[in-house]
Amino acid sequence: MPKPDGSSSPATLTALGAPAPSGSPSPQQPAALKAVDKDTTAGVLFGIGAYGLWGLMPLYFFVLQPAGAVEIVANRVLWSLLFCVLLITITRSWRVLGAAFRNRTVIFPLAIAAVLIAVNWLTYVYGVTTGQAVEASLGYFINPLVSVLLGVFVLKEKLRRLQWAAVGIGFVAVGVLTVSYGKLPWIALTLALSFGLYGFVKKRVGPRADALTSLSVETIVLAPVAAVTMIFLGVSGAATLGANGAGHFWLLAASGIITAVPLLFFGASARRLPMTTIGLLQYFAPVLQFIVALAVFKETMTTDRWIGFGVVWLALLVLTVDMLRTARKNSVTRKLARAAA
Repeated sequence: MPKPDGSSSPATLTALGAPAPSGSPSPQQPAALKAVDKDTTAGVLFGIGAYGLWGLMPLYFFVLQPAGAVEIVANRVLWSLLFCVLLITITRSWRVLGAAFRNRTVIFPLAIAAVLIAVNWLTYVYGVTTGQAVEASLGYFINPLVSVLLGVFVLKEKLRRLQWAAVGIGFVAVGVLTVSYGKLPWIALTLALSFGLYGFVKKRVGPRADALTSLSVETIVLAPVAAVTMIFLGVSGAATLGANGAGHFWLLAASGIITAVPLLFFGASARRLPMTTIGLLQYFAPVLQFIVALAVFKETMTTDRWIGFGVVWLALLVLTVDMLRTARKNSVTRKLARAAA
């Protein structure tokens, strides 16, 4: 995913209360404030659109049956590549894409990201299509805790007390859920780890590759494997793409658009909102996934699983409180620094 950019432009700083340049007419300030409010509203709407589509994705995978996880992901890669080629042609971004392939600091991390997102997609689709959508949603609830741990072990960051408390509660939750499931919740853990690592790798790439270029590189890396997979499924008679009618064909073909659109929405949201807001919006997707699993797929939740999920939600609440407190403290510090300037 594209890196959320929480930086503020000079206009935004002025609108948020920074001193206006000398000689600037005061009536311009309300207009600036209005522009900022409009931009923030658009960012929130784009964010809700992105996470809402991701949250409802289980419904799409469910209607693709009898296609299995491997075929769905292979189609998702190939049709996404076609959609990316179309967008790159329309936006005339072939030079940008070529530059990304020539830049080792871009192509190598994105190749790793491609493998990670393929693992994530396969695991997620497998979970949804085998009646384990509740556990799949758990993976994305745990993901913020994985991101915190990556900061400790990879970036050598020091955690605040509430962050340590959230991580500790998260480990307790995994223990409770392991007992309730009778096994380690490997679907949830694989999703959390793969997506956490994916986000970490994409963050390292940073602004060197925009959302469209990044998605295009990842799909190009995965396309040969996806093509070989589809050929194998076709030869063995296991492919459903052309064997279940025109409706099924076009539903699979739509996977390119369905993959790309929420990513583009997310990019538009991330450019307009601070990281804190993006962090809060991300819970929207697993909540929707959880609701779909219970209300539409009728998956069962035993008492001990409710307890396990409750402990996870407690960990996320602690993490959210810490995030909001830190954001507020940083905001006050910036305002004092601007006032002193």
